[in-house]
Amino acid sequence: MKRILSCLLAVLMIAAVFAGCSSETSTETPNDPAQEATTFTVGFDAAFPPYGYMDDNGEYVGFDLDLAAEVAKRNNWELVLKPIDWNAKDMQLDSGAIDCIWNGFTINGREDSYTWSMPYVDNSQVIVVKSDSGIATLADLADKIVIVQTESSAEAALTSTEDNDENLALAATFKKLDSVPDYNTAFMKLESGAAQAIAMDVGVANYQVASRGTAFTILEETISEEQYGVGFKLGNTDLRDKVEATLNEMVADGTFTATAEKWGLTDSVCLGE
Repeated sequence: MKRILSCLLAVLMIAAVFAGCSSETSTETPNDPAQEATTFTVGFDAAFPPYGYMDDNGEYVGFDLDLAAEVAKRNNWELVLKPIDWNAKDMQLDSGAIDCIWNGFTINGREDSYTWSMPYVDNSQVIVVKSDSGIATLADLADKIVIVQTESSAEAALTSTEDNDENLALAATFKKLDSVPDYNTAFMKLESGAAQAIAMDVGVANYQVASRGTAFTILEETISEEQYGVGFKLGNTDLRDKVEATLNEMVADGTFTATAEKWGLTDSVCLGE
């Protein structure tokens, strides 16, 4: 009887092993497209319209995000939109938490810090003031409080010590150069009188001023000229080349221009010119 029980147990154990092997084999799907899918994680400032921001419906929208979505679609990548703290953008990129920074990201002054796509937007830094402020020129900013977004191109334009004597001299006339985390805060300060001017990107300025009626205006004089690109981790030329090639395809078939028209940026884009 013991022999019979031992044999039965051995048979059951062998059967279990083969059943386990059969089960493991049945779940293997080496040709499953889902296993080949690649994510494309885009880091962006969620308060930077019209390039990337959260709309009234709680959706992330914008010119740059539309471009990124089309690039992801054409490469069969799963797009992941990741709002980031602009001050922590380098840490996010270096750690691999995001694949690129794509959100009105200025190349000028950062040329050696990232692997860049070709420029796709020509941009300039301008000054926004209240329409009834009496401020009409850059000289009128003397003894005024001027706001910039922290780590922004406008902040760099007014504080950089490299070949920047004119803007440094301008900033020296201010009562104070103050920085805030986002432009909503900047406009609240401007509206309340806590500051008298905001230095910012012209594309963002146009959007913000147009969306707020006639309360604000943009000075004609600019602080600096610059260009936007997509910033990748230094050395990541493979991903940069794929994204760049896809953007060129979009220029060739008219998708890029149509997207710029949608967001009112036809006068700013430079890719394909």
